[in-house]
Amino acid sequence: MKPWMKPRLLLVAAGWLTTRALMLWLLARDGHAPLGIGGVAREVHELYARWYGVLAHGTFPSGDRLWQYPPGAGPVLLSPGLLPGLTYFQAFVLLALAADALVAVALTRAGNRTGRSLRGAALWIAGLPLLLHLPLARYDVQVTALAVIALLTFSRSTRACGAFAALGALVKVWPALILIGTPRGRTTREVWTSAAVTAGALLLALAALFRHPFDFLRQQGGRGVQIESLGGTALSFARHAGWPGQVRYRYGAMEFTGPYVSTIAAASLALTVAAFGAMLLWRLRARHWTPATPYDAALCAVLLFTVTSRVISPQYLVWLLGLAAVCLTSRHTSQRPVAVLITAAAAASALAYPVLYRDVMDCTWTGSLLMLVRNGLLVAAAALSFRRLWTAGIRPAGTPSAGIRSAETEPSHNSRHLPHETVSTS
Repeated sequence: MKPWMKPRLLLVAAGWLTTRALMLWLLARDGHAPLGIGGVAREVHELYARWYGVLAHGTFPSGDRLWQYPPGAGPVLLSPGLLPGLTYFQAFVLLALAADALVAVALTRAGNRTGRSLRGAALWIAGLPLLLHLPLARYDVQVTALAVIALLTFSRSTRACGAFAALGALVKVWPALILIGTPRGRTTREVWTSAAVTAGALLLALAALFRHPFDFLRQQGGRGVQIESLGGTALSFARHAGWPGQVRYRYGAMEFTGPYVSTIAAASLALTVAAFGAMLLWRLRARHWTPATPYDAALCAVLLFTVTSRVISPQYLVWLLGLAAVCLTSRHTSQRPVAVLITAAAAASALAYPVLYRDVMDCTWTGSLLMLVRNGLLVAAAALSFRRLWTAGIRPAGTPSAGIRSAETEPSHNSRHLPHETVSTS
């Protein structure tokens, strides 16, 4: 280790310990002022613990409208049972902290490589506490850890990258999107084949060990428009204009009910399809890959699918912070300003939930304007992310490829993949 690196690593470690101690303190005060309505930990105490009891008997929750997760979520929710002597809640929080620490270590190791940056580790360590104690009471940190490791292992092992992405996708679907930026050709075939084989093997194993592994598919179709989504923000302002809709607790979230809600939900799905088409068009048109392109494309894809979703829960920001942090480990990323917008959106999300969630539920002017700011930041981040990804990947003929320069400064990438990542494919 170079002498000047040690103080930086000590600072990273001290930052993680300090901020996570603060998050634990906030978790212990869940429900007290100034944390608004509180109850952030209730989902672990009541919902996850109940599902643990069902899963421990060898079956996935059947007919439970709140169970909307792929079968890979089962082992994650069962894992606290592996820690003896602790309550389910204590073990869950400990495992969430362990996953958080794993992400921090992985980002720090990546940032220490030649031509890389510790900005990614700094963003994760300083950015996650902006969501207060919420990340410790959801399993999104564990899913994000799988996605982060998948991306950071890409330069060393395409098969490992595909396997980790598949594991993440079987837990919460969205990590499947992180593979959209792999360079065309043999690299993509290897990564996607590994992901498919891993997903297939794990699905077979879960189907053999548990009953009703695909019951979650029946529950997804009934989802409405959550109050924190982009469509929910429009309906929140419509309430001030006389729209008669109401807010109800449905499918594990606060959703709008009333006239035109189904239309808003359909519009959200249409926007999601359009986002998927835009990413496919970028992939078909892109001619230049740098070592940062798989990271940048992963962040862009997840951002687009987040802002077009009928549900934009605050824990979705955990995913975006993790992917933005991976982008910042590379000095050649195009997503630095996007990371700033995501960080600001995370801070706004903490105000929306739990601090001012009563205002959001009641559609007061404070709640409506707060969601407009949070979702406006996310929309701006998604638009900017796609524009910068498009500009970096589709250059006019004769423009030198940034990837050739990055091959000289980021030698950590497997030389077997460099022709795909650094040379124009036009």
